[in-house]
Formats: sequence, structure tokens, C-alpha cells
Amino acid sequence: MKQLAIISGKGGTGKTSITAAFASLTKGRAVYADCDVDASDLHLILKPRVIKTMKFHGLKTAVMDKEKCIGCRRCYENCRFNAIDDELNIIEERCEGCGVCVYVCPSRAITLTDRDSGLLYISETRFGPMVHAKLSTAEESSGKLVSMVRENAKNLAEEKNKGLIIIDGPPGIGCPVISTITGVDLVLVVVEPTVSAIHDMSRVIDVSKHFSIPSVVCINKYSLNEEKTSEIIEYCRSNDIEVVGMLPYDTVVIESMVQEKTVIEYPNTVFSDKIRLMWRDVEDKLFNGVREVEG
Repeated sequence: MKQLAIISGKGGTGKTSITAAFASLTKGRAVYADCDVDASDLHLILKPRVIKTMKFHGLKTAVMDKEKCIGCRRCYENCRFNAIDDELNIIEERCEGCGVCVYVCPSRAITLTDRDSGLLYISETRFGPMVHAKLSTAEESSGKLVSMVRENAKNLAEEKNKGLIIIDGPPGIGCPVISTITGVDLVLVVVEPTVSAIHDMSRVIDVSKHFSIPSVVCINKYSLNEEKTSEIIEYCRSNDIEVVGMLPYDTVVIESMVQEKTVIEYPNTVFSDKIRLMWRDVEDKLFNGVREVEG
């Protein structure tokens, strides 16, 4: 089983549109996973039909048994998050589940319990099975939820006899990204030709290198700033990273999204043709390995 993760150094580079396009090109042959659990939006294009919903438990939360409480106030004095008020009520929204209150309570009146932090969905789309999730507002442990999404995607791929998982990853270099790329076969980094482009791109590539995962690059909207595009190409050449796709700015992306379609499902354009060529290259690298860039 091969796994492709599509990520970016910042949000809004177009990775979800590319993921959806790849989904339409691999119809019936892959499982799709949306690991951007803080702001998932792949479902807006793939329009999944939810088959199964599971609760996600992130951080634990403290619960007070007032009948056992002796009013010593040790929990109040030791809580650094101000999650216990003057009347010794626990404010769930502030509780970080650290367990200090449990440790200092002499009457064992406080326990830690699971807190509902989000939902995970197993769905069916017009292109095949999909796993996605939603982290509740202000909740943490997004990396843990990403791992849950990937585990279910892998189980689903094995169950459905699919040889490929395509992952729409989160932006940045934090815990959710690490959980997204760990153990995948190839990382596709999507970058735009902006002032901060090389900085944003190099950070995620460094994370991929740390985990010994090969990376390739797609330059999206390259035609908006050809000077910056040239800088990105030179950076990739100097660091032996292959640019597998150069996508021009095209309003067809927005037009197709408004219609809840992928760019591949929309009338044929130069943009969709370039997506097809990029996918052929990415698929070849997934199953045959990444070759070094020639100088």
C-alpha cells in the first residue's frame, strides 16, 4: 500500500483542490483522507455520504465529586490554568487535563474523564472511500486526531483492497503535519510564488527530510510571479528536489469549486491537462521511486 501526503508551508496554496483532482483521476483505486482536522474542506468538493461517525477524545477533563470534597482548596491553589473557581467548581473550558488537582486532592474527590473533542467520519464519495474529521472549537490534540484519521484510512484501504491512500494534509510544520507525513511514501509540497514562498516551502521539506521521506514540489499559480517562480525552481534544483508540476493561475479552479466539482470534472482546460500530467509523474514516483534531479 502506497501513501501520498499533500502539504504546504502555509494555508491557501491550493492543496485541497489538487487532492480533489487526484481523487477524480484515481476513481475507485484509492482511499482519501482529510488530515487538516482543524479546518477540513475536502468534503466541500467530494460531497461524502457519511456511513459511520465516531467520537474523538482528546485531552481529559477534571470532574469534582462534591460529596467527597472536604473544602481544603488545594486544587484551587495548585491549578495554574485557573480552571477552578472560588466555590471549587471546575470550569471545563479552562481545564487542560494535567491532573495536578487529582494529585493534590487528599480526599480523592477529583478524577479525570474523557472529553468529547471532535468527530471522525468514515464516508463514501463518488470517487471512493474517504475518512475525515472535525476537531471541536478550541480543542487541542489535533495530532492525535490526525493519527486516528490515518489509522482508519489504512484499515479501510486494507478492507476495500485499495493500494493507495491520498492524504490532504494541514499547512505548516506542527504536530498535525508530523502526524500526517510520518510513514508515507511521498510528500507533495504545494507552493505559490510569493515573497515568503521559499521560506514556507523549505520548512516543510526539512521536516520531510528529518523523517527520511522523499519530497516533490508543485508550483501553483506560477504565472502570477514568474520571477519568484524562477527562484523556487532554482532552490529546488540546488537541493535536488524535483518540481513535478507547474500550474498556471486559472479561474476554472474557483468555477469548479462553486459547482462542487473537481477541475478534472469541469470542461477540459490547460489547467486540468497539467494536473493530469502531474499525477502521472507523482504516480510513477510513488510506485517506482523518486530519482535525483539532474543539474
